[in-house]
Amino acid sequence: MRGEVLHYDESQGFGFITGADGNRYTFRREDLRGGSSMARGAAVEFLPASGQARDVFPIAGQAGAAPPAAGTNAVPVANIPSGAASPAQPFGRSSNSAPAEPGDLWGYFWRGLTQNYFNFAGRARRKEYWGYCLFWVVSLLIIGGIGIFTDNQMGNFDSDVSAAVTVGLCGTFLLATFLPGLGMTVRRLHDIGLSGWLYLLIFIPSIGSLIILVFALIPTQARENQWGPVPAGVRI
Repeated sequence: MRGEVLHYDESQGFGFITGADGNRYTFRREDLRGGSSMARGAAVEFLPASGQARDVFPIAGQAGAAPPAAGTNAVPVANIPSGAASPAQPFGRSSNSAPAEPGDLWGYFWRGLTQNYFNFAGRARRKEYWGYCLFWVVSLLIIGGIGIFTDNQMGNFDSDVSAAVTVGLCGTFLLATFLPGLGMTVRRLHDIGLSGWLYLLIFIPSIGSLIILVFALIPTQARENQWGPVPAGVRI
């Protein structure tokens, strides 16, 4: 996948890339092919893997590529392969790439169930988190309603298998959305500068869920942190 380097800290040996799919990926020094040094804004190719960028190498480093002008991070357009975004056209906005960021709550929910199904890296802004929660609840209510209607038509409420369809449908939905919901909460904690392991507080009786709710309401940390840059669309 093609992408653009958002940040690379040479001393710490880690950085962030925004991919052509609009997602952000972390990478470390050992992920750089040949130990290349990455400048902010450099065009790269990499292998995405659960929020991590592997085998990262600069596109401009191909044979015959001319170096950028001194003091700049620009990549000559002539040396960018066909289909890559040009410096004047940011990644994620080219005509042959996916939209960079959902503009509506449903988009956040759908991306959580597809692209971010098993993503525990990066950050999730409040709008993304609560958009996912809203449509998760709506979906559960619809599925539960279908189950109740089906059970009623089958006469299950008058037999020993009362609400069997409802329980089966709702149980399947809960299992199917457990991982994306967990990942969403972990990324929300990252967004306010906290470790995702704090999600384990939910197991504290009575107050655990309330603590997680309070964390979810805290505004985005208005600076880049160790889990990534400020999410797109957040006003700083």
